[in-house]
Amino acid sequence: MLRRHSILANTVYHDLLRNLLDDAVSDLQGTPTRVQRGDKAYWYDSYRVGSTVRTAYIGEDTEELRQRLAAHEELRETRKARTASRSRLIRILRAEGFLPVDATVGSLLTAFQRTGVFRLGGTLVGTQAFRLYEGELGVRFSLEPLLTTEDLDVASFARLSLALQDHISEPIQETLSTFRFAPAPTLDQNKTWRWTQTGGDLLVEFLTPSFEEDEGLKPLVALGVHVQSLHYLNFLIADPIPVAVPYRYGVLAQVPRPERFAVHKLIVADRRQGGPDVLKARKDRAQAAFLI
Repeated sequence: MLRRHSILANTVYHDLLRNLLDDAVSDLQGTPTRVQRGDKAYWYDSYRVGSTVRTAYIGEDTEELRQRLAAHEELRETRKARTASRSRLIRILRAEGFLPVDATVGSLLTAFQRTGVFRLGGTLVGTQAFRLYEGELGVRFSLEPLLTTEDLDVASFARLSLALQDHISEPIQETLSTFRFAPAPTLDQNKTWRWTQTGGDLLVEFLTPSFEEDEGLKPLVALGVHVQSLHYLNFLIADPIPVAVPYRYGVLAQVPRPERFAVHKLIVADRRQGGPDVLKARKDRAQAAFLI
């Protein structure tokens, strides 16, 4: 039987998410500027450094973001209070039975948020994303086989990465080396897209949709890495949603919409053939069934 979190837990989770979204626009250095590109509009923080005007991507234009930007001065003044509030909210979520976040995963997600990985289109996919639907859907996870993973996968659109004309504040390689990750061997050592943890089991991978017949490696400009392209990934990461990761003072990440995640898992399961892929396909279908 599907078990749901209490009304208190649901309320606290969404308070935490709103708090993190408010915080995301509270440290602007200059003036919010709206830029139209094709049929979409984006917001940038425009500020001057000496005689140079610089811009930093904030997000895609939405009514919700416009309201936050209009109040960014007020949000800046209350930032310290929000940080203290998040610590309290996360303690409540733990008491209410929310899943604990592995320290390495939580620290990595914190670093990715700090350097702008999620702000610049990075979307957490795979089982790490599945775990974060607990707060979005208000359900309790107790199905351990569905939650076990040694992968942390981040996906993004290569075209969006190029169009945003911004990049993360610290190279991915430097961030990962801090957590004792080393590049995994590839045919072309100049095109690393996955990293393995020294003395650990965690594998970090970067992915992008493939719109061609092959599934080769492609550059992801905004994140400064090469990524493995995969078919059907465009369906998964279109129109992602923000989520709150209840780790330390909270992390603002983004994941696929749960309905897209479920359908994509069915597609992926159907493509897996033989060997260890049989077990992965079984897990894919079980996660899809749970969400559906």
